[in-house]
Amino acid sequence: MADLFDTGATGAAAADDAASVRGKRPGPRPLADRLRPATLDEVIGQQQVLGHDAPLGAMLSAGALSSLILWGPPGVGKTTIARLLAAQTDLHFVQISAIFTGIAELRKVFDAAGHRHANGQGTLLFVDEIHRFNKAQQDGFLPHMEDGTILLVGATTENPSFELNAALLSRAQVLVLDRLGLADLEHLAQRAEKELGRPLPLTGPAREALLEMADGDGRAALNLIEQVAAMDPAAPLDTGALTRRLMRRAAQYDKSGDAHYNLISALHKSVRGSDPDAALYWLARMLEGGEDPRYLARRITRMAVEDIGLADPQAQSICLHAWEIFERLGSPEGELALSQAVAYLALAPKSNAGYAAYKAARAAARQTGSAPPPKHIMNAPTAMMREQGYGEGYAYDHDAEDGFSGQNYFPDGMARGVYYLPVERGYERELKKRLDWFVKLRARRES
Repeated sequence: MADLFDTGATGAAAADDAASVRGKRPGPRPLADRLRPATLDEVIGQQQVLGHDAPLGAMLSAGALSSLILWGPPGVGKTTIARLLAAQTDLHFVQISAIFTGIAELRKVFDAAGHRHANGQGTLLFVDEIHRFNKAQQDGFLPHMEDGTILLVGATTENPSFELNAALLSRAQVLVLDRLGLADLEHLAQRAEKELGRPLPLTGPAREALLEMADGDGRAALNLIEQVAAMDPAAPLDTGALTRRLMRRAAQYDKSGDAHYNLISALHKSVRGSDPDAALYWLARMLEGGEDPRYLARRITRMAVEDIGLADPQAQSICLHAWEIFERLGSPEGELALSQAVAYLALAPKSNAGYAAYKAARAAARQTGSAPPPKHIMNAPTAMMREQGYGEGYAYDHDAEDGFSGQNYFPDGMARGVYYLPVERGYERELKKRLDWFVKLRARRES
C-alpha cells in the first residue's frame, strides 16, 4: 500500500510516467518545474552551503550527512536541496508541511519510515515550515532521529534559535541560505531562455527591473519570466511598459517574525550611527511592509532616550510631538512627522551616558540591598525620630556657599558611587562642566 505523504518519485517524473502508461503526452508544466535542478551542482547560488569546502559539500564528500535545518527566505532552493540530498544519498524522500500535518499524520510517517528502516532503507523526511510545529510535535521527532529511522531536513523562514526547541537544534545542523542576488537571478533567466528557446522581449534596463521585481526569490523570478515570455510585443518592452504589465513582488515582511526584528535593528543602528539617509530607508521599508506606525513612534522615542539622552534634551520632545501628530493626522500624513523625527535623531549629538548611569545605579542598588539613607537626610516628623538622630546635622544647601553643601547622600558605609559620566558632545558638554564644578566644590568642602 502506498505510504501516506510518500513522494518517492518527483512530481514531474511521476506525471511523465503516468502519461506514458496512458499513451498520452504529459500536460503543460510550469517553467519553475521544468527548470528544477537534477543535481546539487545545478542549484544556483548557496555556494556558502553547497561548495566543496562548505558544510553540506563536506558532509557529502565524507558520506556523513546529518539532520539539517535549512533557514532562509522563500524561493532560494530549500525544497530542491532536500530532494536532491535524498537522491544523492539514496534515501527515500518524504515531504510534509507543518501547516497541514498533525500528530496522527506524523505517527503514520514515522511508522512507514520504521518499516523501511527495518528493511534496510533510510528515509529523508523533509518538513516544510518546521517552525509551525509546537513543542510537543517537535519533541516527537527526537527518538526517530536518534535511532536512525529518519534523517530530518527542516525548512524555515524564521530564526531557528527562537522557533525551534533546543533539543531538536542540538541534533541538527543549521544551514543559512541567502536570498538570490541579481547575478544569480540573471543566471536563472539565461537558463530559462535556453529552455524556452528564445530571448526575453526586454530592453537591458527592463531586464534588470524584471529581476529586481523578484526580490531575491528564484521561484518568483521564474513566474515573472514565464509571464513575459507569453507576451508577444512588436518591440522589446522598456521598463515603463514592463511595470505597467507586471506587478512587483511584495517585499518580505512579517510584523511578528524575523524580518521585523532585523529591520527595527537596522533602523536603530542607522540612527545611532548618525546616518539619516539609511535611517529613513529602513523606516520606509518597515512602513511599506505594513508595520504599525505607533510601534515605530514608540521605538523612535526609545532611541532618543537611549542613544541621545541629555546630549540633546529636545530630541525626546520632538519624538513625542511626532507621535502626537501621527495620532491626530493618522496615516499617511502623520508618517511624515515620524520621518522628520528620525532624521533629527540621526543628526543629533549622541550619548548613552544617562542610559549607562541608570544601569550602573540599578546594579549598585541590587548589591546594597535595603541599606537605609544616612540619618541626616531623613525627615523627622516625630519627637522619637528626632531623638534617634533623624535629620540631625542636615545642611540646607540654599544656605551654603555657592548653594552647595557637599554632604554625603549615599548610605552610611557605602563607597561613593560614580555613575553619570557625560560626554563632550552636545548639551552634555555643559552638564560635564557643571558636574566637574561640583566635584571640585565637594573636594573643597571635605577638606
